[in-house]
Amino acid sequence: MSLPPLRQRVFQTLGGGADRLGRAISLGLVALIVLNVLAVIAGSVAAVQLRYGPWLDAFEAFSVLVFTLEYGLRLWACREDPRYASALVGRLRFATTPLAIVDLLAVLPALITWMGVDLRFLRLLRLARMLRLAKLGRYSRAVQTMGLAVSRKREELVLSLMLMLLMLVIASSLMYLAEHDSQPEAFSSIPAAMWWGVMTLTTVGYGDMYPVTLLGKIMGAVVAIMGIGLFALPVGILGSAFIELSRPGEQAPAGVCPHCGKPLPPPPAP
Repeated sequence: MSLPPLRQRVFQTLGGGADRLGRAISLGLVALIVLNVLAVIAGSVAAVQLRYGPWLDAFEAFSVLVFTLEYGLRLWACREDPRYASALVGRLRFATTPLAIVDLLAVLPALITWMGVDLRFLRLLRLARMLRLAKLGRYSRAVQTMGLAVSRKREELVLSLMLMLLMLVIASSLMYLAEHDSQPEAFSSIPAAMWWGVMTLTTVGYGDMYPVTLLGKIMGAVVAIMGIGLFALPVGILGSAFIELSRPGEQAPAGVCPHCGKPLPPPPAP
């Protein structure tokens, strides 16, 4: 059996095809992403940067070359997906998909750095290389399952977020009324009291702001107890989504094309 055309072959291979080449490329890219994150972390240590700086820069240049080549090949081969069949419009539509944007952000900071920028902005761009970690979502079924769970429960998650914000505003407003006269500097305004509200609702409690009046202490205790249950809502929502996905026939399918979400065709016969 003859091999498929080159563009179709590239499309299948970069999509994590079931053949050896596709799996090897996927594993290689995953390893390169992880090594990039480790290099960014190690490069923040002055002693490591001083001794191995040239090696880290060379590895960065190699990584940018690989990721740029990957992005270019995906942009070239995306026309194999019927949704992006148009030569110009189709590729523009593909370039605006979430995964394609992540691929572009993986190389954009380095390309801007090489163009010459301010030193402070340069530090920010170097840390932005950590965005390459998001590329793992293309190759990790666990990350894909997490995304599917969030997508299924997005309305419930948005509702729980709105409840958190509502509770934060109410708690901060009440604490401001209770503590402003006793602590005008700490609880100077409702936005200032929101710092206390966040620390209390999340049960972190840094201790830099705390109530001293009896009414404030009572409200603080109530808010802290309610915060435990309130912040457990998203966990329960995501837990139910994972339970649904674990049922037979509900799992995220393997061998799915990251571009269109459709099953990948079988690899060509040798």
